[in-house]
Amino acid sequence: MMNVIFVILLAIVGVVLLLMEMFLLPGFGIAGLSGFASLVGAVVVAYVKIGAVAGHITLGACVLLAALAIYGFLKSHALEKMALDTTIDSKVDLAAPGKKIENLEAAAKKMDEQNTK
Repeated sequence: MMNVIFVILLAIVGVVLLLMEMFLLPGFGIAGLSGFASLVGAVVVAYVKIGAVAGHITLGACVLLAALAIYGFLKSHALEKMALDTTIDSKVDLAAPGKKIENLEAAAKKMDEQNTK
């Protein structure tokens, strides 16, 4: 019974650490590695201490929980809050098709003069 509780706790801690890595601590750092190690540890303990059937169930549950956590992360729009979302809606016609290169320097000087006024 104690082994089952230990496996469940390892799996829960693993998923929580992976979620912390995704939501709170971006990057692939200590929490992500610890979460992955905890999930692997839960599977190994289940296979070694409890048996093959429990190992298979734990492996499936860990894969399912990790997949659901990643799916929930992607559906929560957390990436939109973390990522830079900038649109550029202006353009510079200095190098537009049909313009000659000789005229670029004069056009750039003219734009500088307009911007400094």
